[in-house]
Amino acid sequence: MVFSSIMFIFRFLPIALILYYLAPKKLKNFVLLAVSMFFYAWGEVRYVPIMLITILANYGAGLLIRQNPEKRWVKNSAMALALAVSLGQLLFFKYTNFFISNINALLHTQIGLLENLTLPLGISFYTFQALSYTIDVYRGKVQAERNIIDFGAFVVLFPQLIAGPIVKYTDINRELKSRKITLADIEEGIRVFLFGLAKKVLIANNIGALWTQVEQMDYTAISTPLAWLGVLAFSLQIYFDFSGYSQMAIGLGRMLGFKFPQNFNFPYISRSITEFWRRWHITLSSWFREYIYIPLGGNRVSKPRMYLNLFLVWAATGFWHGASWNFVLWGLFFFVFLVLEKAFLLPHLERSKVLSRVYVLFLLLLGWALFAVTDMSQLGQLYTTMFTFKGGVDWIYYLRNYAVTIVAACICSTPLIERLYRKIQRVKWLDYAVLVLLFLLCVAYLVDATYNPFLYFRF
Repeated sequence: MVFSSIMFIFRFLPIALILYYLAPKKLKNFVLLAVSMFFYAWGEVRYVPIMLITILANYGAGLLIRQNPEKRWVKNSAMALALAVSLGQLLFFKYTNFFISNINALLHTQIGLLENLTLPLGISFYTFQALSYTIDVYRGKVQAERNIIDFGAFVVLFPQLIAGPIVKYTDINRELKSRKITLADIEEGIRVFLFGLAKKVLIANNIGALWTQVEQMDYTAISTPLAWLGVLAFSLQIYFDFSGYSQMAIGLGRMLGFKFPQNFNFPYISRSITEFWRRWHITLSSWFREYIYIPLGGNRVSKPRMYLNLFLVWAATGFWHGASWNFVLWGLFFFVFLVLEKAFLLPHLERSKVLSRVYVLFLLLLGWALFAVTDMSQLGQLYTTMFTFKGGVDWIYYLRNYAVTIVAACICSTPLIERLYRKIQRVKWLDYAVLVLLFLLCVAYLVDATYNPFLYFRF
């Protein structure tokens, strides 16, 4: 069963929270592990063993490293085991058919694809999360966890299990052992959750409907304005969809006593691609920087080597997102402009607040088109339509239908609404009125709607 709706979350959450709050302090992590496993099993029960193998492999590797601090061969073997199991599962489920297809195309062979091989929910996220723990134990940055219940709860923590943010063990290891849940934390958690929910159901779903319609069209038969309008819709959808889910996860974490790291910081107001990646999917960028880029030498090496390091990181970033060449090209697309900015562009971009933002938004639209269309021939058709200035009036109909949603989404992608809300918060009754209104609007929409995809569930 794939999560196509968030109505299950509404049915699941009250029971999970009640069980968690009623549980004695010593049993809270056990309850958290149990409800998280139930949450995951409801979504895809047949892949629960994959999750358990990831937990056991990284837990066991951590203990071996802790018990043999002076035996390098044991430590190296344990680390290699955790990497082989965790990345091996990720590679098998996510990339096997991709590799087979490319081997067949390259060597003209006829190796059969593996049928019924689907991607386990959240495997890209929880694999990186578990490996961050084992790598940090190997480095001596943190002590290995002896309590398997606590470690299991960390890996399968249900608020951010499916689509992030990627929470490293060092982010919450103290809270796993001792955390206080106050009414202020619960109130703030509810507030953050509701704003994330509103992003998802009121903005992402509505603007996503426009992209869904354009996506199903023949790109050679639509006008240039409609092609750009469709890509703009996808750009807004993926931001509000993913940042909305992340915000919901952060809010739920706060209600459980955890403070998860921020994952988005208004990326569309960035003045360079470099700044954009400091604001977009912050936990993924941090993971690649800490566990791949810096170990490769980071920027402490010669410029050619630094550029090679960047190339490897961004190729891996693109490949992490999906088993398709468009994702690899998407990662390398950003690599090119990051290198250009490091080489000479950044000082020029800093001179203009307007032109720098136009530059970023233009490149992002091109990048999101590359991300959205996995079929390379269709992608070529979309780009051709975007740059051949084909006339037509089809875009007027869609603009008329979605103009209010587009304007609202554009405004909400800036800090303006947040600043306005901070002023509203000073009046308690008005603050609560806004939250109740958001909740009622979201419920009304969910009751009436059938379009509730989470885009990042497929990554």
